[in-house]
Amino acid sequence: MSLTTTTTHPHQHLMINSTKHICSWASAIKNSTSPQQAMLIYTTMQRESITFTTHSILFTLKACSPLQNLPLIRHLHAHLFKLNYNTHVYVGTSLLYAYVIVHLGDGCRLFDEMPDKNTITWNTMLTGYSKVGNVQGARVVFDSMPAKDIASWSAMIAAYMGSAYWEEGLSLFRKMMVDHEEFKPDEATLGPVLSKCSGLGSLGLLLGRSIHGFAEKNGWELKMELGTQLVDMYFKCGFLGVAFRVFERMKDKSVASWTAIICGLVHNGHGESAMYMFERMKEAGVRPNEVTLTGVLGACTQLGLVDEGLKIFHNLIEEYRLEPQIQHYGCMVDLLGRAGRLEEAFELINTMRLEPNVVVWSSFLAACKVHRQLDMAERVIQQVLKIVKPENHGGVFTMICDLYALGGKWDEAQRVREMMVDQKVRKARGSSFIRSGTA
Repeated sequence: MSLTTTTTHPHQHLMINSTKHICSWASAIKNSTSPQQAMLIYTTMQRESITFTTHSILFTLKACSPLQNLPLIRHLHAHLFKLNYNTHVYVGTSLLYAYVIVHLGDGCRLFDEMPDKNTITWNTMLTGYSKVGNVQGARVVFDSMPAKDIASWSAMIAAYMGSAYWEEGLSLFRKMMVDHEEFKPDEATLGPVLSKCSGLGSLGLLLGRSIHGFAEKNGWELKMELGTQLVDMYFKCGFLGVAFRVFERMKDKSVASWTAIICGLVHNGHGESAMYMFERMKEAGVRPNEVTLTGVLGACTQLGLVDEGLKIFHNLIEEYRLEPQIQHYGCMVDLLGRAGRLEEAFELINTMRLEPNVVVWSSFLAACKVHRQLDMAERVIQQVLKIVKPENHGGVFTMICDLYALGGKWDEAQRVREMMVDQKVRKARGSSFIRSGTA
């Protein structure tokens, strides 16, 4: 049998000769170049009454999941029921996964109807609750499981950490380590825990270093994901030397790994080192993404490298074919503003492909204040006052008052102060609306 796909029209029909070898049909679905092509083969099999095997059904379900098409999943469900595959535990679990990533309610009904469930079935249901943020539902599933494996613990810990239930997640992680020595944590377990360590102060750092020690004790090679999370954690906790050592020990480095070290250096005020690492990244043949370039532009701002920043911003569009995001514009406005090139900053804001946000405008106003350019500030103050929120942007109101006062426009300054009183504006102590490295 041979299978060939015509390529002359986007809505091509798969041309299949009359020799219908069942295993070849399953292979054709498995090796499809896209979910749409797989579904086209499935439709052809259905139309020509070709016998479905367990493999052809499993490959079809796997292919349809990324489409997240509920009517299609329901059609497959009905067809499987007709074929009497609804009681097959592996088929049922694959169908369950397709449901839970689209519509948890349908998934719950299928789960309740399944006569046989294995650990993967239960883990799939746990993941479904986690995906919609229903941590309590996930925990009920977890506690009801007749048997758990490392994936079960990992999924429940990830559910807690992903929904900011950090104490519960850490508690469950400790319970697994102490009470269930048969379940050695893997990267899937440690990743979600490690990703939250930097936000938990000294406790988080202690836990993160313990995870690092566990990995070294067990002879783990620092793979990309775990290594990147360690680099990010150590930088955020101020342990730059350790972060560097972890990074250099990583055998393979992804764009996320390079981004973590570049943004970590910028966050800690080491713009020159960040630029050096960016050059190393390019020499390694790794293509930067939007987040990487935000960090690099932040480094340019720290170092006052206006022309270099303009070149990188241009390359973002022309060389890397990326669409500038609000944080890139924010960095550029900050960079140009600090250099006193306010007309260029103003022109950039006016030609943005996105609507300027408060951070962009406040960066511009801050530059006007530093360079005592009230005339420039007055071009935008009224526009800024329309978008600032009293509960969040008290610093912007105060900056506008200061600008009016610097220009001797006391009546305008008083008007803004009265507006602040009327709207109950409060400036958060120690807050800043110009972020180092990002916007």
